[in-house]
Amino acid sequence: MRGADIRDTAEVEDHHWWYRERRALLARELRRLDRSPGPRRAVEIGAAGGGNCLVLRAFGYDVLATEFLPEGVEIARARGLTAIQADARDLPLPDASRDLLVAFDVLEHIAEHERAAAEIHRVLRPGGTALIAVPADMRLWSVFDELSGHVRRYDRAGLTALVTGAGLRVEALRSWNVLLRPAVALRRTATASPAAETTLRHDVTAVHPLLNAALGAVVRLERHLPLGALPGVSLVLRARRP
Repeated sequence: MRGADIRDTAEVEDHHWWYRERRALLARELRRLDRSPGPRRAVEIGAAGGGNCLVLRAFGYDVLATEFLPEGVEIARARGLTAIQADARDLPLPDASRDLLVAFDVLEHIAEHERAAAEIHRVLRPGGTALIAVPADMRLWSVFDELSGHVRRYDRAGLTALVTGAGLRVEALRSWNVLLRPAVALRRTATASPAAETTLRHDVTAVHPLLNAALGAVVRLERHLPLGALPGVSLVLRARRP
């Protein structure tokens, strides 16, 4: 992701269907976690402008946003968040210092993703939780992935091997954005051209309100359907440090 992409996202993520539902997904995961009293410390890696961190803060977490690009740090701080510039492969955090770590759409950008997974294990306290989301299935690979700076898309076995290889225990793994997968696959095939960069930015910054509402309704429907085992556009994983 480039600095301009972070700024574009921050401008629209409050109402854009994809970002809204991703925050709702995060909130649902947080409700499943232990709500025992006492301070709870969280960190998000690859936080961009901190949209997810605002959800964490609303749930009572003392949250730190880390972002590789300075534009994201600037936006997160403007939102009143504590934010630092950091590389997910070498986090400037003490061992076993966080109860929760969130990495949504981050690992696919990192060639040495094993190092990032090892850092997730290191900074989590024993019993701490990692919430990870990644794009799914190399069959969906397109010019959009290249423009977004992706190194890979994941299958279930590969993501599980990455996480368990770092010493974490997988508690749940499900697909997300299942109902829209056929439309996503078709659109990516249709726009595999030099004009795709313009189309990609348009998808983030200028979704028509009626289309935005329709797409939002479809992904919200997934909350009530048992679709997590089917192929989707993303994978969402919850893991714990033993």
